[in-house]
Amino acid sequence: MKVYSKKELNEYHQSLTYDDISLIPTEVSRIKSRTEATTNTNFLGLKLKLPVLSSPMDTVTGIEMAEKLSRLGCLGILNRFDSSLTEVLNKKNKLNIKSVSISLNTGLDVVEKLVENKMIICIDTANANNREVLKKCEEIKKKFDTQIIIGNIAHGGTLEQLEDAGADAVRVGIGSGSVCTTSIQTGIGIGQVSSILNVFFSREEKKLKIKIIADGGIKSPGDVAKAIALGADVVMLGRMLSGTKETPGEVIKYKGQLWKKYRGSASFGVKMRNEFIEGEETMVAYKGTVENVINAISDGLRSSMSYMNCFNIADLKKVETFAILSNSSYLERLPKI
Repeated sequence: MKVYSKKELNEYHQSLTYDDISLIPTEVSRIKSRTEATTNTNFLGLKLKLPVLSSPMDTVTGIEMAEKLSRLGCLGILNRFDSSLTEVLNKKNKLNIKSVSISLNTGLDVVEKLVENKMIICIDTANANNREVLKKCEEIKKKFDTQIIIGNIAHGGTLEQLEDAGADAVRVGIGSGSVCTTSIQTGIGIGQVSSILNVFFSREEKKLKIKIIADGGIKSPGDVAKAIALGADVVMLGRMLSGTKETPGEVIKYKGQLWKKYRGSASFGVKMRNEFIEGEETMVAYKGTVENVINAISDGLRSSMSYMNCFNIADLKKVETFAILSNSSYLERLPKI
């Protein structure tokens, strides 16, 4: 069996995603217990206890979620689809929220208030490879001293242009979200592993500073570990955080079970008008408090790090031992209940 480096994975002849690869421990670990591994990281001036961001979807990140994730040492990016933004600004951000998403038509007066409240700005669009997105980024960066996240991209071909426009971080992944139908509707996108690697090596080759956010396709703590090992600085989660107590929306009881809504940002439920739809709506089982989910991610990531002899996130990013799995090899790893 061949052990692949990141460079070799990047040069693989097919597009790969998380289920196609596995991390391989190839050395004796010095870590006695996973509690010795630390998951702290710095991201855009913030000290995070865990490299996790929440997706700015209207069924994932409202005020309650953003506040709770901040307390847990993660970053919640407030969605732009309801009245949460107005509420935060009216209260002059006494809610300890660190980031918020805006649209291309958000006025600079609103951006100014966000900057005054020391928030990171996330320009929330489906396609960062767009002249209007770059113009918006440049406009904000020239006027304000703030950090900007833009997205999304699937390939590193334009990464230097994004950084030149003022982007401090980019969301990587098109069509990989569990309720996203962009790839089906448009034919755009590649596997997340290949996307992350391509952007990572583009950054390395051109000596850029822009941060990489692995956005989409993450289903488990193991996928979080893979994303970081591949070169992502942080991961962005939607479905893994959905259905928790802190997400916007009511808990629904149906056939004796509790559920909450979950939908893509380009779904009809968000747009509420007849135009091109690139997202689905569904129900997910109620999961209780998001703290339980974050703790499970932390435990899984630390456990992976202990297998890989990685004491910290910087060590995990240096991993160069991966396997490519056959379909049968992947299926063998699934629980048989």
